[in-house]
Amino acid sequence: MDISTRERTLTVGEAAERVGLTTYTLRWYEQEGLVAPVGRDSAGRRRYTTGDVDWLFLLTRLRRTGMPVRDMRRYAELARQGDRTLGARRALFESHRARVLTRMAELEADLKVLDHKIDAYRRAEEGQ
Repeated sequence: MDISTRERTLTVGEAAERVGLTTYTLRWYEQEGLVAPVGRDSAGRRRYTTGDVDWLFLLTRLRRTGMPVRDMRRYAELARQGDRTLGARRALFESHRARVLTRMAELEADLKVLDHKIDAYRRAEEGQ
C-alpha cells in the first residue's frame, strides 16, 4: 500500500516513540499480525498514519492491562473482518475486563499489606 495522501505520516521510529514502544517491539507487533500492513512511501519505507498510531495506542493499552498476545491477535483478526464481528469483539473485551478487575482487586489487597508494613516500620522508627 503506497501512501499518497496529504496526511502527515510518521516513520517507524516516530510512531514507536509516540506510543512508547521500541522500533523492535513495533516491528514484532507487525510480524505477529497485530498491525495491519502499514503504508509505504515512494522509497518503500513504512509510514504510519493517525489511524495506525491510534491502533498502536490501543494495542499498548491492551498489553499493559495484561491481555495475552493470542487474544490481541484474535481481536485484530476480528476487527479486520468488520462490523459482523462486533459481538465477538465486545465479548473478548468483557472477558478481559473481568480479568483486569480481578487483578486490580489483587493489587489492592497487596497494597494494603505494603501499607501495613510501611506503617509498622514508621511506628517502630518513631519509637526508637
